[in-house]
Amino acid sequence: MEFPESEMFRTIFYEHYPVVRRKLAALVRDESAADDLAQDVFLRLYRNPPDDPNALGAWLHRVLTRIGYDYLNKKARERRLQDKHELLFSAEAAPPSGEETVLNKLDQEDVRTWLDGLPERDRQALLLRYSGYSYSEIAGQLGINPPVVGTLLNRATHKLKQQAVNSYPQTD
Repeated sequence: MEFPESEMFRTIFYEHYPVVRRKLAALVRDESAADDLAQDVFLRLYRNPPDDPNALGAWLHRVLTRIGYDYLNKKARERRLQDKHELLFSAEAAPPSGEETVLNKLDQEDVRTWLDGLPERDRQALLLRYSGYSYSEIAGQLGINPPVVGTLLNRATHKLKQQAVNSYPQTD
């Protein structure tokens, strides 16, 4: 199919544009983007029309679907990139204040004191777990059976909580 006359293309454009635009608007859910994408569909039609004029409707549908999905994929990539930028800049937003630094150090000192009050095996198990070791690696380091690690960690955590509760003054 060739467009020797611009009148033939104009007729096809006016006949099919509303349907193409409506389908794109439903697909991308953005009216202004649908206008731009519909123009792209008809620009492709003008530059490279289908060989069979009877297949024009199917050709338009296939092209508009491809253009719509390409647009949606582009928007998704942009959103992911924007999310990465927001995470990056929010993480670098502000260094901790002097007060936050002091409070963090005090918290760390409290935890160290509580850990020092635990039996050696419990302390080692907790330190290994919160350093990223797996249960099997903890079992290997402590010389115990792997099924025992969960129970050991649970009991050590309970003892650590008790140390914390006992360190604060009781109010009546």
